[in-house]
Amino acid sequence: MNVSVVLFTADLRLHDHPPLRAALDRAGQVVPLFVRDRAVDAAGFAVPNRLAFLADCLADLDAGLRRRGGRLVVRSGDVVERVRAVAAEAGADEVHLAADASGYAHRREERLRRALEADGRRLHVHDTVTTAVPPGALTPSSSDHFAVFTPYYRKWSVQALRDPLGPPRSVRVPDVVGSEPLPARADVTGVSAGLAAGGESEGRKRLTAWLRSGIAAYQDRHDDLAGDQTSRLSPHLHFGTLSPVELVRRARRTGGPGAEAFVRQLAWRDFHRQVLAARQDTARDDYRTRHDRWRTERAARADVEAWREGRTGYPVVDAAMRQLSHEGWMHNRGRLLTASFLAKTLYVDWRVGARHFLDLLVDGDVANNQLNWQWVAGTGTDSRPNRVLNPVVQGRRYDPDGAYVRRWVPELAALDGSAVHEPWKLPGAKRAAVDYPDPIVDLAEGLARFRRARGLD
Repeated sequence: MNVSVVLFTADLRLHDHPPLRAALDRAGQVVPLFVRDRAVDAAGFAVPNRLAFLADCLADLDAGLRRRGGRLVVRSGDVVERVRAVAAEAGADEVHLAADASGYAHRREERLRRALEADGRRLHVHDTVTTAVPPGALTPSSSDHFAVFTPYYRKWSVQALRDPLGPPRSVRVPDVVGSEPLPARADVTGVSAGLAAGGESEGRKRLTAWLRSGIAAYQDRHDDLAGDQTSRLSPHLHFGTLSPVELVRRARRTGGPGAEAFVRQLAWRDFHRQVLAARQDTARDDYRTRHDRWRTERAARADVEAWREGRTGYPVVDAAMRQLSHEGWMHNRGRLLTASFLAKTLYVDWRVGARHFLDLLVDGDVANNQLNWQWVAGTGTDSRPNRVLNPVVQGRRYDPDGAYVRRWVPELAALDGSAVHEPWKLPGAKRAAVDYPDPIVDLAEGLARFRRARGLD
């Protein structure tokens, strides 16, 4: 009986899983394999929040496979070595894998292909598993990738997407292949107290609820900090418990401006992946250098620590940073304004902020995190690289009655909406009664420093 191996990576689901469907179509038995990659651990990407969410995802994936007569096989170590070993144990002819955009994923794929070919086995790599449109599928006439989102989106939006696949009815796994114990969330220390649950079942429930009662208002309310009207599906996209293809198609079926605005955000995700696939150095280097002479973390230590801890003296910045610490997630508008504050108002290297986000964000990945940070810092694809977001103006606009600030900065809970965004302006006795720091930087001085550094004055 033919046997195939399916290597799960950032695609921890059974619905709409082309590698699994192909393996089941071509073989009588399939080994669903996940390798706890030691290289990922060594690179600093295996942080508590993502490890805890991952444990949920693997447990749910295993449970789904067991309901279909199968099970998940888990191994730890070097991916190539473990896949070769499992393929040999099972007598597998083929290995199926989802394509991904990062430089590490490309190197892993090539190493695995060469190793399997040396063993007389084949590797099949499948597109449109972790993206709706493959990274290299859309290109302008003069380049290997789009550097501006709008023309990319025009082409992306008219692409015909494949039909989503249903989950398998049954999965037969060879008895001879053993597994390590599944990791458990309870064994992970340092997890954010408010971290959401992971897994395909949870993701699909959240998606159904979002399409029923959230997406219609998305265009008008996605920047509402206190209303929290975003989908919160980004962790499920990161771990692949939801399919981007299915998300786009189901969102479009709901229709309306909210659905269109939501699909546009999914296109941004694909856009960043096609940039990263073409320019893998953007994970660490400026996409478009502005010749910045950033303040380093050492030189700006006190400011960086205040930013990380949510005590900058700017309430909406501090609220967003505290949300990140508590939930391992942050509202999209909060991500923009906290990044602008660090990179442009404090003029600290964007990589310092990107690393802190990756240390905490459950949805933190190289493409979205690094390239969004570069977009805000003005070294990425933004056509207005020198824009600076004023945290007071942003707070008044997107948290007008101060509900978001009061939720995350309880020191300011007694202040009304007009005062909560500028507590330093309270009269003497009232200001003394509020246990909240003064601003660590004057906004006008921060803006002047940034403009001088960029040669704008």
